[in-house]
Amino acid sequence: MKKILLIASFIVFGITLNSCNSDSTSGTYAYNVRMTDAPGPYEEVNIDLQAVEVTGNDGQTVLLNTTAGIYNLLDFSNGVDTLIATSELSDAKVSQIRLILGSNNTVVVGGVSYPLSTPSAEQSGLKLQVQQTLVADIQNEILLDFDANASIVKTGNGTYKLKPVVRTVVTAITGNIKGSITPIGTSAVVTATSADAVEYSSSVNELGQFQISGLLPGTYTFTVTPLLPLLSVSQLNVVVVAGANTTLDVIALE
Repeated sequence: MKKILLIASFIVFGITLNSCNSDSTSGTYAYNVRMTDAPGPYEEVNIDLQAVEVTGNDGQTVLLNTTAGIYNLLDFSNGVDTLIATSELSDAKVSQIRLILGSNNTVVVGGVSYPLSTPSAEQSGLKLQVQQTLVADIQNEILLDFDANASIVKTGNGTYKLKPVVRTVVTAITGNIKGSITPIGTSAVVTATSADAVEYSSSVNELGQFQISGLLPGTYTFTVTPLLPLLSVSQLNVVVVAGANTTLDVIALE
């Protein structure tokens, strides 16, 4: 009887161990895609998001659970973002993200809404190269940082084209520079320049606030360039740390 119980115990232990091993090697990776934007000289920039797909290093494409709809990019600036897609992936590498847009894209200028033509994004999708390695047991995220100002091209009288300029930002390994300027309402561009002369830019919003996201850790030269006759202001040795905000003191323009 004792021998039978002992054998039974080993069987149960074996099943339990196998179950634990299966759970720990399930090979799935939680993945979220979020979207943000840099301010631009428009009242609204609306994109018609239909679907988000990712491609792994194995070449397999996965359609994510996408929150489809019309998004005003200018609602998501200066540190504000929104979750647009999520899924569980089996490949630990993401090589490409593809955004599929519909035809209801618009830009609002001077209170008037104009259609935005997006032929490439409607047909083959907007393809973004990523090369991101995922980690098990955490919420892996990537941030799509639109530049609304650079993404819109005026092609004629009352006609506009959307040629999306988007940076992909792995938030876990990057940091941000944020702050504000005075006087409030001043139009200005902010630029962070890395030690190897790579520039990252954004615009100041109507409240005088700014944020440059997705900066690799390091030391930057930060510059505010307002419209004349106001003069530019620079700060040297601004340190950026991964996963954190570097908040500058209020910058007064003269």
